[in-house]
Amino acid sequence: MKKGMIGVIMMMYVRKVEELGAYAVLQKLSELGIHCVEISQIPMTPENVAAMKKACADFDIKVAACSAALEPMGQGRGGDALSTDFDKIVADCKALDCNFLRIGMLPMTYMGNVEKALAFVARADEMAERLAEHGIELYYHNHEVEFEKYGGKYLLDIIKDSTKRLGFELDVHWIQRGGENPVSYIKQFAGRIKLIHLKDYRIKLDLSELESGFSFDKFRAARANIVQFAEVGEGNLPMKEIIDTGLACGSRYFLIEQDQPYGRDPFDCTATSRDNLIKMGYKDWFTR
Repeated sequence: MKKGMIGVIMMMYVRKVEELGAYAVLQKLSELGIHCVEISQIPMTPENVAAMKKACADFDIKVAACSAALEPMGQGRGGDALSTDFDKIVADCKALDCNFLRIGMLPMTYMGNVEKALAFVARADEMAERLAEHGIELYYHNHEVEFEKYGGKYLLDIIKDSTKRLGFELDVHWIQRGGENPVSYIKQFAGRIKLIHLKDYRIKLDLSELESGFSFDKFRAARANIVQFAEVGEGNLPMKEIIDTGLACGSRYFLIEQDQPYGRDPFDCTATSRDNLIKMGYKDWFTR
């Protein structure tokens, strides 16, 4: 029976890696039944790469994707960039037996400007051709900003229609927040997706600030923060339909992500998402 593989995004454990080390974090994930990861926001130092390589071998963990910027991010933000660290990025992917590389976001200075965004993805498409020579596929991860319309068309659709080699890592929470149905929208990217972020979308109204006295300003502030990032299966998105549609459209990896744990330990959040996905019938998707 055809199946994908469910994993997690290392961005959720940045502080855990700082505290425990990359090897220990991957060991803990394997104890939770997680055997697939996407590396994001983890410094790709020689020490971290070596630790992750050893952990993947010791605990049978597959690296679904690594991450890199197209160009240096600036503003004090570190991380490798393809324009300046191409050989290192390729070497890291090879060391971790990883054939997928992702660009995590459109640079903030390009957001809201369709011309700058298209120039950026044109360079990304060229870089995808260069990476293909090394057996590595390049993917672009969306947020909600790509659902701004230009000439009546979403920026994300404009990007898709203006590129050939570049693939897409669709994030279902941001699709929902952008005003689209993730299930129907995924179908439009059939054949160009291998990676999907399973990030649930929860509505939770916290009116605790009003206990000291009601004001419209406090009420408006509470409503402005009403959308949360939920554990998979704890929110409003039809996750089973999303996963099955993603698989039918070519996705291979389905990656749990929760941007904010809201005071919970991220490992506990992962366990909740894992349990809910097993209840949905995906128990065998957690192993190769």
